[in-house]
Amino acid sequence: MKNQKLLLLVEIAIFAAIGFVLDQLKFSVWGQGGSVSLVMLPIILIAIRWGLSAGLITGLLVGILNLLDPFVVHWLQLFLDYFFAFTFVGFAALVRKPILEGVEENIKSKIAIFVVIGTIIGGLLRFICHTLAGAIFFNEYAGDQNPWIYTIVYNGSFMVPSVILTAIVAALIFTTNPRFLKRTV
Repeated sequence: MKNQKLLLLVEIAIFAAIGFVLDQLKFSVWGQGGSVSLVMLPIILIAIRWGLSAGLITGLLVGILNLLDPFVVHWLQLFLDYFFAFTFVGFAALVRKPILEGVEENIKSKIAIFVVIGTIIGGLLRFICHTLAGAIFFNEYAGDQNPWIYTIVYNGSFMVPSVILTAIVAALIFTTNPRFLKRTV
């Protein structure tokens, strides 16, 4: 039991660091922020491997690490764009049970489908956080446009490709190596 907790803590720390590194390896879509990266991948891997709490903690740590190079205009925007956005990616763990069932039944299509659904859940929650922050705190960039539509399009331009890329890589990882879900010390 003690070894399992230690393994969990070590994996959370390592995967949060990997998330930070993956966020540095990005394709910038816009000059003022927003990029396509695999930053959500380690959060999703931990969430599916260990469950909701581990996913949320890993996401929070990734958000905190991203504060090493922040763009902050208000304390609430800081919470939305850094703490909440990345933490909520951990809600990908909501599909953990059907993924484990897919592994037990050896049905790779079931594993892949639910990994994609989990990635969409986490990515959508992150998108909502960034969209709220954008519409509230960066509405001057919309000019004469509706700030909500502007921020939805703006955030969607990098979040949709990020979610698709992350879903593909995560599904490949879990379907090619379902043993990754078995936590052994």
